[in-house]
Amino acid sequence: MDFIDQIKVLSAKIPKLSESIKTEEATKNALVMPLLNILGYNVFDPTEVVPEFTTDYGTKKGEKVDYAIIQDGKPIILIECKNIDADLDKEHASQLFRYFSVSEAKIGILTNGVIYRFYTDIDAPNKMDDKPFLEINLLDIKEPLINELKRFKKESFNIDDLANVACELRYTKEIKQILANEINSPSEEFVKYFTKKVTSSPFTQSVRERFTVLTKNALNQFINDKINERLKFAMTEDSLSPNSTEHVQTSIFNEGKEQPSSDILDAKPERIETTEEELEGYYIIKAILRESLDPKRIALRDKKSYCGVLLDDNNRKPICRMYFNTKQKYLGLFTENKDEEKVPIDDLNCIYDYADTLKNTVRNYDK
Repeated sequence: MDFIDQIKVLSAKIPKLSESIKTEEATKNALVMPLLNILGYNVFDPTEVVPEFTTDYGTKKGEKVDYAIIQDGKPIILIECKNIDADLDKEHASQLFRYFSVSEAKIGILTNGVIYRFYTDIDAPNKMDDKPFLEINLLDIKEPLINELKRFKKESFNIDDLANVACELRYTKEIKQILANEINSPSEEFVKYFTKKVTSSPFTQSVRERFTVLTKNALNQFINDKINERLKFAMTEDSLSPNSTEHVQTSIFNEGKEQPSSDILDAKPERIETTEEELEGYYIIKAILRESLDPKRIALRDKKSYCGVLLDDNNRKPICRMYFNTKQKYLGLFTENKDEEKVPIDDLNCIYDYADTLKNTVRNYDK
């Protein structure tokens, strides 16, 4: 299973697990340790992962940080865990700060099992920064950030490379936040910059107030125009492929009601929610087929009555269908003639029982 698919499987489990997680220890066992395992670290090997890592700090003796990841006998990453319900904005990574300065670790992680904040020493050597250079929310997965998380895998971890990457990530994140703030509420300095570009009028109070509104409106219109351009371009590309109509209808429009592209932002399609079980089923199917197929060719397309898995995102190449919205779950399998057979399954692990059928279906399309 691809790294991002493993992350998505863990992500899909969080809402259900969170109901049973009441303590910090449960958070570590249910969420943090599985992520460390995905990153390639053996949480049961104390030469790789040390729980309750102790380093004396000044007069403070016996204080512990929750985990230390070890490389060549030395700590390289320190991890402090909080309860899943903890607000990391209000939590202080005090132990991380203290241990960071007296250990050889160059990465500190603060987490509640859902949000992971990564720190290093950009501002001053051997002193952990106040601001994280990377933040990942497993309930709001962004693929570019998951690609950055891959840098922390055991086989690819390189502290020298991470030093430069950390700077770029942190400053990029801060610039994006500044832009977001300026778009929502333009500062006087920001407004003044654009005002001077378009008029020679003195920057009086009335001019400032007027151009604050104009600047905000112009920025939002610019963003909407760019979104429309991208959507129109995507639709133009889709119109060249034989399966584009259904793809557009299911992703942008109400079923059976095509609308002009200029109305995309105003369209209000009937919401189809892909459930956690459907996502987990999809990742299981990808894991089964990856042995003989590039996982990128496997696509998910959700409908009101079922969730379909397609080859090459082509509705004429169905791999299977998941009927998971009823008390009895069914898996729709396809014969060589594309006839569908619905088989009942008790749980998602039963999908593995039909691995050969799924592989044969794909093999028939690639003949």
